[in-house]
Amino acid sequence: MRHLGADTLVIATHNAGKLREIQALLAPYGVNCISAGSLGLPEPAETGTTFVANALIKARAAAEAAQLPALADDSGLCVTALGGAPGVYTADWAEADVFEGGPKRDWYMAMGKVEGKLVELAPATPRDCWFACVLAIAWPDGEQAVYEGRADGSLTWPPRGTLGFGYDPVFVPAGDTRTFAELDPAEKHAISHRADAFAKLVAEQFGG
Repeated sequence: MRHLGADTLVIATHNAGKLREIQALLAPYGVNCISAGSLGLPEPAETGTTFVANALIKARAAAEAAQLPALADDSGLCVTALGGAPGVYTADWAEADVFEGGPKRDWYMAMGKVEGKLVELAPATPRDCWFACVLAIAWPDGEQAVYEGRADGSLTWPPRGTLGFGYDPVFVPAGDTRTFAELDPAEKHAISHRADAFAKLVAEQFGG
């Protein structure tokens, strides 16, 4: 297994919130991170039907375009009562009408869509859910590595908190009463699905 060295690592995302989390998690290891957005790299079509497939699509595209190792994250909210939806289509549920400059993502709308579907089933439908995360590293020569993480919890309504992004304001992690968006970023980093995947990445890539 190849290991990340002192090379610059491209973070294959245009999501500022996700980029901040990944940079914070990698900071202790001295990795120089640059985003795909700052390099002007296009976002590839996420045509996979699993988190692993989509993470690899993004990592490979960035590695080939930048000729540098690239790290991609594919993550989403999976609701038990909805058969695991929105799952890999988590971001798609946030797609709003097309405005000048392209489609916009409305996360409040997406959170409302999830709640609406649960209420349609029955007002007392269980809100059990989990966040899934897959981290994929790709090198320009085609080598790759994949790490999977998960955070279990439940949904709440209405949304609470301003510190997170995406579905964080409605996700209450198991063992807590606060949403991800009410947690200090350091607290969230310690228990999130992304942190779980990163722990596995760090163990293999940095030996600890």
